[in-house]
Amino acid sequence: MSTPTNLAAQSNDPAFQDLWHELQWRGLIALSTDEDALRKALNETQITYYIGFDPTAPSLHLGNLVQLLIMRRLQLAGHKPIALIGGSTGLVGDPRPTAERTLNTRETVAEWVEKLGAQAKRFLNFEGQNPAILVNNLDWTAPLSAIDFLRDIGKYFRVGTMLSKDAVSARLNSEHGISYTEFSYQILQGYDYLELFRRYNCTLQMGGSDQWGNLTSGTDLIRKVEGASAHILATPLITNSDGKKFGKSEGNAVWLDEEFTSPYAFYQFWLNVEDADVVDRLKVFTFLSKAEIEDLAEQTAAAPYLRAAQKRLALEVTTLVHSRQAADAAIAAAAAFFGQGELSDLDAATLKSALGELPNTTAPLGSPITQLLVETGLVDSISAGRRAIKEGGVYLNNVKITDEAGEWADLLQNEFAVLRRGKKTLAGIFKAKTQ
Repeated sequence: MSTPTNLAAQSNDPAFQDLWHELQWRGLIALSTDEDALRKALNETQITYYIGFDPTAPSLHLGNLVQLLIMRRLQLAGHKPIALIGGSTGLVGDPRPTAERTLNTRETVAEWVEKLGAQAKRFLNFEGQNPAILVNNLDWTAPLSAIDFLRDIGKYFRVGTMLSKDAVSARLNSEHGISYTEFSYQILQGYDYLELFRRYNCTLQMGGSDQWGNLTSGTDLIRKVEGASAHILATPLITNSDGKKFGKSEGNAVWLDEEFTSPYAFYQFWLNVEDADVVDRLKVFTFLSKAEIEDLAEQTAAAPYLRAAQKRLALEVTTLVHSRQAADAAIAAAAAFFGQGELSDLDAATLKSALGELPNTTAPLGSPITQLLVETGLVDSISAGRRAIKEGGVYLNNVKITDEAGEWADLLQNEFAVLRRGKKTLAGIFKAKTQ
């Protein structure tokens, strides 16, 4: 690819004078090395940049999505991305603030490397003039002996500096302490940046601001070994307006793999974003223009009950992560569940994933409706179920139940049912397998 002469004109949004200006407006810059030099590099040259993802789980999550989307923004502006999957760093684990990570087997890590690599590929273009590159850091660490690693790389790291890094110092002051394994993580990450600098002329590393200590280990190593300068850009940790970490509810991460978070649940997560947070989410997680986001902000202020911004956010992000088809299916399911669409129009896969996110039970066809109400937690007792039916507040597949002794007789796709109490309280019924 020929070097662009004016990348400033290639901001993702023509409302901004350059890419840096857009990243600032979207709230994607927390810390960086020399801002003027980095801004100049982004605007006037084509740079190669990378972000690393460690295989600590079989799927990426919302925190990783922030990084994947900023990679995509830079690629759209003409720069060249490298997605690094940490086959070696995943075997070690970066220091958590609290306790030592549980080390996974080599086989497990290798399997997760493949899965994360496949996920990362969905967000980047691996063809064209500035194609993305996918790498595994095990490729250059595995051939090194421990002696070679200590002699050739370890000699450039000072223990005092390593001890001062926030992640390390936090663990040193905890009751758990820190192992030499996790203490060495920053050396491995620094070595990654050096290798990518040498192999691909990579001059920018990005990551979350909580990784700043690990990020700087690479620039320091490049300066000491190669006598060259390189850049870092750290994104802020995404938090809600109440200060709580975004993306987790009661300890459950929101995953990008539909096996762990279904498209329906994923869509609902974004649909339920608070009014105070929705504009910030639109800036970070969508490619909508400044004008479009400002218009949605005005709609939210004028008529928050319509949830126009949340609906657009859920549509955009679900489409990005899964597909437009999956987003449309989630929208159709939500409408049908609440009587605003036809349940019979939903396919079996959509019903299964959506109902699995609701309180649910497995029961044989012909089970008493009151029993299903109790089993799904919609009522506390059989007598409460009878009262709810008598009061006209119970629906099975959007049909009002009037018989207090009624039984389950209506199936969706030959195996499901949607049970509803009142206007908003839902549960799923799965038909038991016959013996």
